[in-house]
Amino acid sequence: MTDTFSPASRAIFAKNVLAHVASLDADGAPNVTPVWVELDGEDIVINTALGRAKARNLAADARVAVSLTDPDDPSIVIAVRGTVVVFTTEGADEVIDRFAKKYLNVDSYPMRREGEIRVTVKIHPDRISTQPA
Repeated sequence: MTDTFSPASRAIFAKNVLAHVASLDADGAPNVTPVWVELDGEDIVINTALGRAKARNLAADARVAVSLTDPDDPSIVIAVRGTVVVFTTEGADEVIDRFAKKYLNVDSYPMRREGEIRVTVKIHPDRISTQPA
């Protein structure tokens, strides 16, 4: 059984909040990266570029953890353990542009590198913890 996000948790995801995604390297070592984030139903959506450690890790091992802290009240924390359920380049440029609008208030992601291939990752929560409960 999976948990679902409360309305209060959904409101935090809607803010300009950075999430921290923990993935596992090939040798099992943890890797944590700050990312832009949104919800799609019950799934967490992030975007990265192929070739980056987080992309390699999430493609190889679907286990992931995500945490975020309410930027307006750092005592409110959401921690998620989940599974990668989508890993795709299809539509990924549009997703990073949507994130750029949310986080930078620009229409197009300004930090694209030539030849960069974007990838969208959807994470389905297996367990959601919030503080305070």
